[in-house]
Order: sequence, then structure tokens, then C-alpha cells
Amino acid sequence: MKTILAQCKRIVVKVGSSLVTNQGEGLDTRAIGNWAQQIAALREAGLEVVLVSSGAVAEGMQRLGWKQRPSAVHELQAAAAVGQMGLVQVYESCFRKHGLHAAQVLLTHADLADRERYLNARSTLRTLLHLNVVPVINENDTVVTDEIKFGDNDTLGALVANLIEADALVILTDQSGLYTADPRKNPDAKLVNLAQAGDVKLEAMAGGAGSQIGRGGMITKVLAAKRAARSGAHTVIASGHERDVLPRLLRGESIGTLLQAQAMSLAARKQWLADHLQVSGKVVLDAGAVRALCSEGKSLLPIGVTGVIGEFERGAVVAILNENSQDIARGLINYSATEARRIARRPSHEIEAILGYVDESELIHRDNLVLL
Repeated sequence: MKTILAQCKRIVVKVGSSLVTNQGEGLDTRAIGNWAQQIAALREAGLEVVLVSSGAVAEGMQRLGWKQRPSAVHELQAAAAVGQMGLVQVYESCFRKHGLHAAQVLLTHADLADRERYLNARSTLRTLLHLNVVPVINENDTVVTDEIKFGDNDTLGALVANLIEADALVILTDQSGLYTADPRKNPDAKLVNLAQAGDVKLEAMAGGAGSQIGRGGMITKVLAAKRAARSGAHTVIASGHERDVLPRLLRGESIGTLLQAQAMSLAARKQWLADHLQVSGKVVLDAGAVRALCSEGKSLLPIGVTGVIGEFERGAVVAILNENSQDIARGLINYSATEARRIARRPSHEIEAILGYVDESELIHRDNLVLL
């Protein structure tokens, strides 16, 4: 951990709802002030820091006197609108004490699914960092719907790490890190100090959601680490209750769980493709096509497609599934769903005879495809 984190120049820090709101009792200004102090120390040391903070809905619930998190979308949106006011006020006042400005950035999946808005968001965040401003990012719960929501701020933190090409994602939670089993149920559970991000065994260890206040749990953190690793970002899962946890981590202390990324990172355009949480449709491949994509680095041809799911237009981002319905890739498809169904299982030289024209011989070109 010492060698990896001590070399970081740009990090994303995500703090969960239970930490920000003291388990839902209202904004914990003392804790937020403590993180602002730690981030100010990192900035003084020359590190660029982006903060992803949960807490708007939880703070709104407290202000509105609600004891249970509502399930109705319009009530969640109302709680977020109320709570965001308090969240921003506290962060701004805490950072101001250290001579830093904070900037509120609210995102939805639609902002990152659209290529132009993705690039605009990246430029804005990079500019804020250049201006020595600390961006405080949250999901835009006030307008989000089930179709476009990130689902949890662990995922949002990973997407932001990809977006700005951060060196590391630090997820602060009320747990000490990832355990081999749920330590609340299994006394023999052991803390995982170091593992490879994306290792499927980690998902089995992670279990389900951890609190009634937030939407995530250890499983979302493990999956976030897998996503962050696509751009080469390492992930640390650690307790936000640890004294001076951020400076200690960046000095190289072994705290919590480090999920290490592989050395190679995805190119920016393929990274954008991989970041799509919602897709317009799906295509199912036979074993030969899966092998061609995964082992031989080839494009996807129509003859390898056994099924087309959903309705989409040419140029849409689609999920690519194997015969077991496992999501193995994302890609920009060259034909609409209707056209794809007509040419599926047929060789490329027959496309023109079937459709009356041919745009591309590939259903998805290798340059527009990324393996997951």
C-alpha cells in the first residue's frame, strides 16, 4: 500500500451517508470539518482532491422529520432538494476555514452517457482543480429517476475517478474495510488488506447493503473498485472514523482494504463506453463470437449473434452477452435493432442483399467495443 498510494497525485474521496449524517441524526458538522481539514492538508502537499459526498437525502429526511427512507421517487427528490441546502452550506463553511473554495457539482447518469456532456463535465472538474477549488459531487437526486440514477455514490465515485483519470479512489465508510465474511455475523471474519480489483471472489465476500440510511453496502464498493480500475485507479475501502485517515493513507500507511488496479488502463473513449450503466439494448453471442472478441481481439460480426434484445437505433450503446447471459462487453452498434435481427446469424457479405445497403461489415467494430 505504501508504494502505491504515496505516488498519487489526484484522488477521489467518497464519504457515505452514515458518516456525513452521524447515522441519520443530521449533518455531522464536526466530522465534515475534520475531513475538510484533512483534504486541506492534502492540497497543501500538492495533491488534487475531488470529494463525492452522500447525505442530501438523509439530511432532508432529518429536516422533514421522516424516520424511514421513502420509496416514492417524488418524496426522495423532495428530501434531496431540502437536504442539499444544508449539505452545501456545511461544506462551504468548513473548507473556507482552510482558505479553500468548494464547488457543488450535481450529476446524473445522463450527464456521463452523453459524450459531449461527459467531456464538458471532465473539463469543468479539471478547471476547478486547477483553480485550487475542491469539487463536492453528489448525484442529482432532485431530478433523478429510476432510469437514470447511479444507484449509489460508490458507483458515482468510481465514475468520477474514471472521468478525471484519478490515481486512486478512497471510499470512507463506517466499516474498517472488506472482510472475508460479514463481521457482524461471523466472528471468524478477517480483514482483507490487499486484493486485486475485479477479483470475482471479492463479490461473494461483500454481501448486501449495510445501512437503512444509504443505498450502498460493501458489494457496491467492491463493484466500484472494479469500475475504477478500468482507468488505472486503485481503490481503498477504509473507516471514516480513523484519525487522520486521508493523510495517513497517502503517507503509505496500511489502513483498511486496498483493491489494486492492473497497470494497464483503458483509453479514454473506451473508458466512456465501459462507464455506461444503462444501455439501449443487448445482443447475445454464440461461443465462437465470444472467443473472437475475448481471446482474439476481433470485431463482432452478425454471424455470431444469436439474439437481439430491446429496441435501439444505429450508434446506440449496447450490452454484449454470452450464452449464459453474462455481460461481457459494451459497444457502439452499426445497425438498428430491427436491422440487427434481420442480419443475425448471416455472413457479412449477405448484409447488402438482406437490407438493400451496407454501412459496415461488422455489427460492432473493435475500435468501438470494450470488454468488461
